Amino acid sequence: MVKQILTHKIVLLLLLSLLLMIPVHSIMELNRERQAYRSQAINSIMASSSGPQRLLGPVLVQPYTRAVTVEQDGKRFVREERVYRYLLPEQLDVRSSMEVTPRKLGIYQAQVYQTRLSLSGRLPSNLNDKLLVADNPDLRFDGADPALVPGKPYLSLVLSDARGINSVPELRLGEARIPFAPGALLGDGMAGIHAPLDALPGEDGRFHIELNLQGMNALEVVPLGQDSKLHLSGNWPHPNFIGDFLPGNRTLGEQGFEASWQTSWFATDMETRFTRLMKGVGAKLPSFSVSLVQPVDHYQLNERAAKYALLFIGLTFLSFFMFELLKGLRVHPIQYALVGMGLAIFYLVLLALTEHLGFGWAYLVASLASVSLNGFYLSHVLGGPRQGLGFAALLGLVYSILFGLLQAEEIALLLGTLLLFAILALVMMLTRKLDWYRVMATSSSPRES
Repeated sequence: MVKQILTHKIVLLLLLSLLLMIPVHSIMELNRERQAYRSQAINSIMASSSGPQRLLGPVLVQPYTRAVTVEQDGKRFVREERVYRYLLPEQLDVRSSMEVTPRKLGIYQAQVYQTRLSLSGRLPSNLNDKLLVADNPDLRFDGADPALVPGKPYLSLVLSDARGINSVPELRLGEARIPFAPGALLGDGMAGIHAPLDALPGEDGRFHIELNLQGMNALEVVPLGQDSKLHLSGNWPHPNFIGDFLPGNRTLGEQGFEASWQTSWFATDMETRFTRLMKGVGAKLPSFSVSLVQPVDHYQLNERAAKYALLFIGLTFLSFFMFELLKGLRVHPIQYALVGMGLAIFYLVLLALTEHLGFGWAYLVASLASVSLNGFYLSHVLGGPRQGLGFAALLGLVYSILFGLLQAEEIALLLGTLLLFAILALVMMLTRKLDWYRVMATSSSPRES
């Protein structure tokens, strides 16, 4: 009979541990819902200002027209087709200085930046037939076709969000100063600006553009030049260098960052990729990229903390059970459940406070509240304040270890494995001389708590 009671209690505690994961799962779903609210807030900020910026250009465009005879339904008629010749820079040097200002909507924020982009370099003087692209991809032609009638060339700059242009930029091409006009005129769906030219540039072909741009969260620059460089600095201390190329040099500090990129057509194969893009058969072009991320994703840390809930509850129940066996106390399953709920609600308190205090302070306050609540309750359940304070100290130690696991992303698995191994070793050491048959035979009338 006693053996059955002990066995039933073990099964009941296992079942109770699993049932307590239901509210923990609900808290994790609430965490994901709050993440969705943050994304909506960022989209609202983006809708009223400008989003992440991607700069492609400058590209020198020479348009042509050609009369094409088409036969349809037995009738022949002449149709005008448009053909474009694209000239990419021989050299492209981009310099940018970012001033980042966090912008809030309620309790959520996004990183809005103002940047002054300085683009300089040299445009090619030779016309490359490989970069001839027609509106109709079925047409066949070559650069020497006398039927091609040239139009007025222009220099195009493509931006992912043209609303971020704060002032009308100006193109300096040789001695000429040419203001930009709206519209990139570079394929369908590409926003931006263009500078109309009277003729293609000569042998010199040097250009300079100053562009004041506003964006949010990220900046990308496509290295179109045969030799492309980007030097970027900003006052945000937590940049994330993403994209297809890492910076060759970078400096990070509390006051901001500096980074430099350099690449060439040997690494990018830009001519081929750009031509395929203009024909509508290519993928996204490679870029130099920086993302202005938050140093800590509070919601991700909350979710990672909640994943340890079963371990927390299991360790607490194991401690109670060992205390029952070794001290002859009697803890009711309802008392186990109340302590388990006290542990589960910790994650809800943590999530609620994180949005206002940050994760570190929220974790401290939530863990102190949980330790105090369970310590007070256990001092009565376990027969005195000494036992209650002991378990409160043990619970505080476990919370401290969990906080360390959350901060150590790269070695979290190793630390977690060592923790479980240490707990198993401790249980085996404490029960190494315990006669389980005798315990089950002599525990028919344990004293009440």
